Amino acid sequence: MSVTFLERAVRPAFERRTVAVPPGCERAYNEAEWRDAVVVVARGEIDLESSAGASCRFGAGDILWLVGLPLRWLRNPGREPAVLIAVSRAGSDEFSPRPPSNPT
Repeated sequence: MSVTFLERAVRPAFERRTVAVPPGCERAYNEAEWRDAVVVVARGEIDLESSAGASCRFGAGDILWLVGLPLRWLRNPGREPAVLIAVSRAGSDEFSPRPPSNPT
């Protein structure tokens, strides 16, 4: 079973963003762009290239977390656009960590 959010709506508590990388092109990695998002490769393939030059390929249906990784590029090695769907909590600032409450 393939996981996709391409044609499906997400609940109001979440936001969906679509990122397409054209065939043979690359997109510079910016960690802030992916913060708080689960990313699904909806179409095509994407290579994640590390700052050391190593790469790993992911295809349609793969689920990624792109935060805290030493990445340099997201590269599309294929002949069709690679489509990534990023799903995150709407207004995720409200979910930022808070100090624990002191029960009394």
